[in-house]
Order: sequence, then structure tokens, then C-alpha cells
Amino acid sequence: MYLALVFLSFIGACLAGLFGRQLGSWGAAIVSTSCLVFSLFLSLFAFYEVALSGGFVYIKLATWINSEVLNVDWGFMFDSLTVTMCVVVTFISSFVHLYSTEYMSHDPHLARFMSYLSLFTFFMLVLVTGDNLVQMFLGWEGIGLASYLLINFWFTRIQANKAAIKAMILNRIGDFCLVLGILLIFVHFKAVDYATLAVLAPFFKDSTINFLNLKLNLLNTIGLLLFLGAVGKSAQLGLHTWLPDAMEGPTPVSSLIHAATLVTAGVFLVARMSFIYEYTRNILDFIAILGALTSFVASTTGLVQNDVKRVIAYSTCSQLGYMVFACGLSNYSVGIFHLSNHAFFKALLFLSAGSLIHGVNDEQDLRKLGGLKNLLPFTYSMMVIGSLALIGFPFLTGFYSKDLILETAYGTYSTIGFFCYFLGTLGAFLTAFYSTRLLYLAFLTKPTGHKQVINFAGDSNIQICLALACLAVPSIFVGYCMKDMMVGLGSPFFGTGIYTSILSYNTFDAEFIPLVYKTLPVHFSLLGVALAFILYHFQASLLYSVKTSSIGKKFYTFLNRKWFFDKVYNEYLGQFFFKFGYSFSYKFVDRGVFEILGPTGLSSLSTSIGSSLHSLQSGSIYHLTLTILIGITTLFGAHQLSLVIALNEFYWLDYKSILLIFVSFLFVLCYSHISELD
Repeated sequence: MYLALVFLSFIGACLAGLFGRQLGSWGAAIVSTSCLVFSLFLSLFAFYEVALSGGFVYIKLATWINSEVLNVDWGFMFDSLTVTMCVVVTFISSFVHLYSTEYMSHDPHLARFMSYLSLFTFFMLVLVTGDNLVQMFLGWEGIGLASYLLINFWFTRIQANKAAIKAMILNRIGDFCLVLGILLIFVHFKAVDYATLAVLAPFFKDSTINFLNLKLNLLNTIGLLLFLGAVGKSAQLGLHTWLPDAMEGPTPVSSLIHAATLVTAGVFLVARMSFIYEYTRNILDFIAILGALTSFVASTTGLVQNDVKRVIAYSTCSQLGYMVFACGLSNYSVGIFHLSNHAFFKALLFLSAGSLIHGVNDEQDLRKLGGLKNLLPFTYSMMVIGSLALIGFPFLTGFYSKDLILETAYGTYSTIGFFCYFLGTLGAFLTAFYSTRLLYLAFLTKPTGHKQVINFAGDSNIQICLALACLAVPSIFVGYCMKDMMVGLGSPFFGTGIYTSILSYNTFDAEFIPLVYKTLPVHFSLLGVALAFILYHFQASLLYSVKTSSIGKKFYTFLNRKWFFDKVYNEYLGQFFFKFGYSFSYKFVDRGVFEILGPTGLSSLSTSIGSSLHSLQSGSIYHLTLTILIGITTLFGAHQLSLVIALNEFYWLDYKSILLIFVSFLFVLCYSHISELD
């Protein structure tokens, strides 16, 4: 059952990809979707057996690498953390597959698309079920490959090409750091499986290494390198710019990437390696600060975006910041709880946005929509549910995990905790504001689009509506149903899947923080909803005057240009490396140094010396005799000079080398003389 859970998606990908022509578009869609639905049922059984019944499952399939001390097995480990991720991944992926059968039905390459989706799901399942870092890295690179294929699915579009390449390159930066971290682990721990690493980690907490000629703590270095790998995948500040551009792919791709697969891999990695991070307090502080800054920066950028999918993409980036700083404050279980909750309502939001785009003839610009509440009532209802869950509206799914993250942040009673709390609370206000702005501009304001588009707008077909309805149910109820079991006080749900030091455990303290700080995020969220509605409905002229003022223009441009991250990367870093590569590396090193000192330079030098010697041959016996006399005199003189040098203990000088230098000098003089005559 457990192996079928993992490999059914791979079977579906192979059938749809290799036999798509024979099966046809609908046949490939039915086969791949059926495989994912079976995987979903199996993951639910696995969740019952492992998480609810406490039956840890480990399967060793075969030996993969057996070389001296390096032993890597094809092993699958199912603990509470793994089966939780399996349920989330297969649930979201199943309904994304179902949704895609209608959304992509007009595309002639539907079979290829379904194959890529199933392949994406398979590699994510390999990542979360692997029992060692090497197998995890296989899944890690696999989802990177699948994301490239899916973002670039419409490969005739230049923007899709650019977005896919950008995602691949920025992820390679993080992946390189992850490889270094895994290599450091292997060199010092002599193992890569999680069980061995968890046992050995306490013995290395005071070990140091010489890394880049610096004496560093071993676990700090490993933790930082692993986290930099997570920064690339989970789009944290600095390597986050690929995530909004990934919207160039089809909407089901955006939903799968943002909800359950690619971006959650980094958070999963940090939680899985908690047994190392608990001994790296400085790195955890860095993780918390970066996560809080990511949450704030992404929230401010989402305020002024005009593309429907980009607004939701920046909300993903912001929510990932919450998960990361929860892990940075040692609340890994709370971060995973928010990850699973966020997957449901974010998938609902993206697929609802896709239904909206599908219903208005592929129009994504908020400035060309409006008045769609009565034309797309079901899509509007689903987007309202998803948006309310996102902003943490009381008693919806997002409320139970997002507010808990902020409570535990305040409950640490540390400077880092307060910093994360206040930035997170401000981010909650901004999230509520831009979510309400999105709903208002798309559905509630007066129509501003083309008449032909608005007149024919309508809700989507049964497959899309069924997928949205099934995702709306957990977006409302799953947070309430799962909170006490997953993150309740004293809950042993995650067991050995997540390790939290007793010194870092602060969930109990979070229950007793002042009431004002408990309710502040909710008040800020409701304030953001009210303020956005009032400004856009009653005070649009005031909003326009603020935007067009001198300060407002600069502020708006700064946020609309995404804090100028892309500008800095393209104009300063990118152009610098392009110029360096051409002017110095290519023209000076390759075409200069290597060619002069290499075969080209030696051949031209030999030719020129030969020509110079040839020109010295006058054919006169007197000149030949003089040349022989000079040569013999030079040889004897050099030999005598070497004896003198040896007597003075300059033993490191050799007369042969002196002779070579002297002859070369003569050749150079001759060559320069001939050049002057020419």
C-alpha cells in the first residue's frame, strides 16, 4: 500500500506521457487523475495507521549506493510528518488534476500536461517519504525539473521561457548550498539517513570545521547551508523573485506549485532537520528574521499588483514567511500545521482565480474586470471563502494556524520573537487589505472590461466547480478539526518526526500572553478589510489623489516595481557579470593570456623567431664564422659564470637557465631590430 501511494503517480505520468497518442487527451486525463485519486485514498489509510494509530512504517526497497562508508538505500519512512505531507500533496494534486481536465481541455497537448503534473506529484512524494538526504535530494531536484517543464509548458511564449529559466537559475543557487550541506554532513557524520543523523547530532554540537579558511561551528555551517537551499525553494527574501514570475504557467500549475509541492519543500526540510537546528540557536534567529522580513516585504508588494494571479502569488510568499519564522522560533509543528492549512485555501484561491480567468476569456488584469459577482456567483463565493481563510477570519482554517504562529512568536518573550510578532501582525493587516482589494476590483466594482467579454462571462463547467467545492470544505473546517490533535498542548502527534528542545518549547507560554496581543492580529485583519472596502468604494477619489501625489507616486512605483529587487539583480549583478565575462574573462583571459601562453602564442612565437633567424642568414662565410665565435664564447662564458655563482653559494641559479634567458634576450633584440627595418 505504501509503495503504491508513492508510485501510482509515476505510473500515471508514464502512461500519459508515453502512450498519450494512443490514449488520447481524455484517456490520458482519466488515467492520470484516477492514479492520483487512488493515491489520495491510500494516503488517508496511511494517515490513519501511522498518525492516528501510532504505527511507524519503514520500508527498505533496495540498496542504491554501497561504496565503503557511503551506504544509501531506497528507503521509505512514514511517520506523522510524512503522512501529513502525503495527504496534503495527494489531496491538492488530485483536485488539480480533475480541474485541469476542463481548464486545459482546449489545449492539444493535454496528455503532456497531465504527465508533467503527475511527475511533479511523484517527485514531491519521493521528497517527503525518503529516509535519507540523498533520496530527498532526488525528489528535490525532480520537483525543480518538473516546475521548469510546467512553467514553460506554453513554450512558444517568450515570457514563459524567461520565467522558467529564472526559476531554474535561482533554485540552482539554493540547490548548490544544499549539496554543500549534504556533503558536509556525510564527511563528518559518515551517514546520510535521518535516524543516524538524529542520534549523532548532539555529539557534534561543539565541533568546529575550517570552512572557506574560517573556523566555524559544524552544525551552524550545516544548518545555514541547508536553510539556504530552503530559501531558494520556498522563495524567501533574496531568492523570492522567481515565484511571481512563475505565474506565466497555466493556472493549475500555479496552484500545485504554491499550495502543496515546490514552495513547501523548504519548510518541510527545516522541520525534518529540526534535530540539527535545535543545536544552532544563531541560525534559528537568522531564519526567524528572514522569514518575518519576507512576510512583510511580500505583503507590501501585493498591495499594488494588478494581475490576479500575482496578487495571490505574493500572498503565498508572505504566508511562507510565517511558516519559516515559526520554524525559526522552534515551533516546527505550528509551521507544518500552517503549511497544511495554507495548502487547502491557497489551492482554492488559485483555482478560483483560474475559474475567473476562464470565465472572462483569459483576462487577468484587475483594471479590466469588475461587476462579476452576479455573472460568476459560484466563483465569487469560492474566492470569498479562500480570501477569508487567508486573512485569518475567525473560525476559518487560516485563523487557527496563522494566529497561533503569532501567539507563539510573542510567547517566546525575546527580541526576535517580538520582531516577528509585530511584522507578522502588520503583514496580517496588509494581507487583509489586498485580499479585499482583489475581491472588490474583480467582482464588486462597476465593470471596466470589454463589453464582449463581460456579456459572455459565466461560471465554469462541472469539473472545475466540483474541484472548488471539495477544496472549500477543508478551507473552512480542517483548521478547527485538526488543531488540538496536531498542535494542542501536550499532543504527541508528530512524535519523533519533529524534535523540539525542552529549552525552546514555548507553546504553553503562548496560552498566557496578554489578551490584547492575542486578539491584535484579528483586529488588524478586520481593520484591513474595512479600510480596503471603504477606500475603494467610498473614497476612490481620495485614493487616486494619494497615488498621484509626488510622494504617493514614488511610494507606489517602489512597491509596484517589487522593491526594485529585479532591477538590482538585472542592472547591477547581471550586467556586472556579463561585462566581466566578456571584457575580462573572454577578451583578457581566454583570448589574451591563454592564447599568448598557449598553442596559438607558442606557434606564432616560433614562426616569428624562425623568420628572424632566417633573415639573419646573409650567406656570407664571414657572418657565419662570427656567429659561431659568438656562440662558443657565450657558452664558455656562461659555464665560467656558473662556477663563480656556485662558489658564492648561489646554488639555486643554474647556468642553463641563465643561458636560456640570454639567448631569448638576443632573439628579442634581433626580432625588434628586424621589425624596425621592415
